[in-house]
This record gives sequence, C-alpha cells and structure tokens, in this order.
Amino acid sequence: MPRSSSSSLCCSLHPGFAFPDWAYKPESSPGSRQIQLWHFILELLQKEEYQGVIAWQGDYGEFVIKDPDEVARLWGIRKCKPHMNYDKLSRALRYYYNKRILHKTKGKRFTYKFNFSKVVLVNYPILDMANSPFFLAQNHFNGGPLK
Repeated sequence: MPRSSSSSLCCSLHPGFAFPDWAYKPESSPGSRQIQLWHFILELLQKEEYQGVIAWQGDYGEFVIKDPDEVARLWGIRKCKPHMNYDKLSRALRYYYNKRILHKTKGKRFTYKFNFSKVVLVNYPILDMANSPFFLAQNHFNGGPLK
C-alpha cells in the first residue's frame, strides 16, 4: 500500500491500522549498522514480499514471525553478522521488553506486540500526542486513552 506524504504523522499499512510515519524512515542502505532491530521488524512487516516470513495478526501492533530462521538470516545480512540465528535475534528482542517498546504475546509462539504509544513517547517525546492522528487511532483501537 502506498505511504502517505512524509509530512503527515501517520501512514496506513492496511485497512484499520495506522502507524506513525517516523517508524518508516527511509530504508537504510544494505549493510547499514545504524538500524535498530525494532525498526528492521517494521520494515519487513510493511513489505508484501515478506508476508510469508513475518506478518501482522490479531490485535493492533501484534505480529507473528512465521519463519524465525529467515528473519534471523535477513537481520544478519543487514547487520553484517553471518552467524545470526533466531536464538540471538530473540535475545535482542527481549532487550525491548524492559523499554516497553514491544513484548511477547503470552501463549502464542513467535508472536510479539509493539507498544506504539511507548515507541512514540520514547523516540519523539515532544509530539503533541493528545491531538495527533496516531493518538486518535490508538485510542480508537484500544477503546480508551493511552496507558
């Protein structure tokens, strides 16, 4: 699905879901060591060619890693780490639990959920969240204000 202009706060991935434009920064060059894992995951999720590997599912922000070895391989290529495997990648994902950027979905294998409100607040604290389209979308999906 086409992205909205870079001046808007949100872009639409598929019907009913809106995500902040800043989460989809221009792609880093292959081999770039600047990208963070959570952003790489978002890159894969937005590309149709990776739907067999990783895809959105369930609740707002929830995704499943359908092929953990392939996601790890792709992450290894991006970071120039040829020995990357899912064990190492999942360890890196756990780093985001304490930061509350994402968490493991209980009872669902290879399934995680982004806390987009926390990602926005951590990375862009000066945004006026109460009036942003992203806040309004999050509020709509969660049935109440950001927690």
